[in-house]
Amino acid sequence: MSTSTDQKRLRIGLFVDSFFPMVDGVINVVDQYAKWLMKVADVTVFAPKARDRSYQDQSPYRVIRSQRVQVPMMDYDLSLPFLDNRFQTALRHAHLDIVHVHSPFSIGKAGVEYARKHHIPVIATFHSQFRQDFYERTKSKTLTDLAIANIMHTFNRCDAYYAVNRKVADIYVTYGATKPVGVLPNGTDLVPVNDDQKLNELKSSHGIRDEEKVFLFVGRLDKVKNIFFTAEALAILHQKQFPFKMIFIGTGPDEKELQAKCQKLGIGKMCLFLGKIMDRRLLSVYYRMADLFLFPSLYDSSSLVQIEAASQKTPVVFLEGATTADNIIKGINGYLAPNDHQSYAECIIRILGDQKTYDDVCERAFTDLYRTWDQAVNEGYWRYMEVIRDYQAKSHD
Repeated sequence: MSTSTDQKRLRIGLFVDSFFPMVDGVINVVDQYAKWLMKVADVTVFAPKARDRSYQDQSPYRVIRSQRVQVPMMDYDLSLPFLDNRFQTALRHAHLDIVHVHSPFSIGKAGVEYARKHHIPVIATFHSQFRQDFYERTKSKTLTDLAIANIMHTFNRCDAYYAVNRKVADIYVTYGATKPVGVLPNGTDLVPVNDDQKLNELKSSHGIRDEEKVFLFVGRLDKVKNIFFTAEALAILHQKQFPFKMIFIGTGPDEKELQAKCQKLGIGKMCLFLGKIMDRRLLSVYYRMADLFLFPSLYDSSSLVQIEAASQKTPVVFLEGATTADNIIKGINGYLAPNDHQSYAECIIRILGDQKTYDDVCERAFTDLYRTWDQAVNEGYWRYMEVIRDYQAKSHD
């Protein structure tokens, strides 16, 4: 990523409605964008305050926090940027050159309002499948349609927008996007590791035998990720006397229920729950140790974990029709299984019974799907420059 010596550093604002110490895919994307963009620009992240009042931001970029109120029964909060004088003052003095909105709610709306008021371009990234989120919470098609119309009103005020893959772009066309939807894929900060000593140490510490295949899941332990589907499929493997260890890395609202489910299904001893792993190199070794990453989620749009898995040549088993599997070619750079426990389990057995094809898929996963944040954000930066040039040209017409 580079700029000419006579070009001023852009002042970029990234707007998001949830942020650290909470962790999810969108938060990780915003954090990586901010860190990489700091090489060539001045970056400010606008986000709600943390629930933990003792939490202190220690990032290399500036973070401006808005007041918020806690939403009952949820781990996400409602931001109040328009009622927060300190936030508004800090935003007013940010002197941004471009706004990048990563969510269409209160903070995102504040970003769009700022851009329109100060006559600078604003872009958005589509990360989530909001329709299924809204319907899951309301069970009402009417309320869901109203919510979608509201968020698209915000997004359609942007000068350009991008999706994380082509399937997500198509989804937002159905939501009512009024402009062409570009694609800006995500990346990862993980790099390939080749540490057989550490790998063998981990296997030994977890009691993993040579004949056992290792399966992995990394992420929030939330039912929307279809983690209970995984448990049911693993139970079928156990019934077939297929030797395995399943490693769950992460925490979430359904962690205890998943542990109880695994015990009930008789696979408790084969499932390891390791909690969050913040050491990125250690996490890389777990990815490398896994034979397959099991990811039957129909909720995710374009999960970062599949790129992380690809960094260590670990293929992913998705469900057919999954949006997050948009760039998967079945049996070439990943796997697609039917949406039922029996078929998913049988697919795993077939995959690991064909060593040559499996080895080829591992290599193609790496070459096709692995993408660094340097590559991803470099492309994003030059999209910023294009949008700014187009905006200025229109302003002078």
